[in-house]
Amino acid sequence: MGIILLDIGNVIVSVDFMLFCKAVSRNGDSGAMTIMGRYCEGDLKDRFDSGMLSQIEFLGMIASDPLTVDMPMQELRLAWQNIFTLQPGCIEAITQLQSRHTVWIMSDTDPLHFAFLLNTFRVLRSMERYFLSYEHGFLKRSTDSFRHVLDCSGIEAQEFILIDDRPVNCAVSRSAGIDSILFRNWPETLASPAFAGDPGSGHAVADTEDML
Repeated sequence: MGIILLDIGNVIVSVDFMLFCKAVSRNGDSGAMTIMGRYCEGDLKDRFDSGMLSQIEFLGMIASDPLTVDMPMQELRLAWQNIFTLQPGCIEAITQLQSRHTVWIMSDTDPLHFAFLLNTFRVLRSMERYFLSYEHGFLKRSTDSFRHVLDCSGIEAQEFILIDDRPVNCAVSRSAGIDSILFRNWPETLASPAFAGDPGSGHAVADTEDML
């Protein structure tokens, strides 16, 4: 029994920012690519994920951008949020992990995305704790994010395992003393040596519709 620090994006859910970019682009695909670089990656997105920009500030920048179409703010908000689908096998895999481990969420995310995810995917409401970048101000590529988890929990680093799809996050986790698994898919993750002692390791658990 240990504690799993579980990422959200491209682990629990797939993320498609291009859905948002095409929905708001005034200039088709070429405009969508520029919007992607401006709002969905880079410094501005990092600031939003770190809690340095409010929801109103961030959406206001997008709404006032000449590259985006005019739309009601609620419609713009939903376009930003509605970009997620469940990863194949995640419900069964998380159920299996929770049968043997404590599972906490650790995610670089913004308040708009997290509110939508929590309301849409019931599996996220089954977690015991949430460490969210927009609340504590650290992205996972900084060791401060993992020190924050250790300081808040009072639990030793060797009790944790991070599951994350980004190599840099896994490397930083290990530098903080926390073991990590680079996520590619759920069957491979469950077959990791880290879970070798788990009953049914690598096999899905059925009857999990209540977590959708």
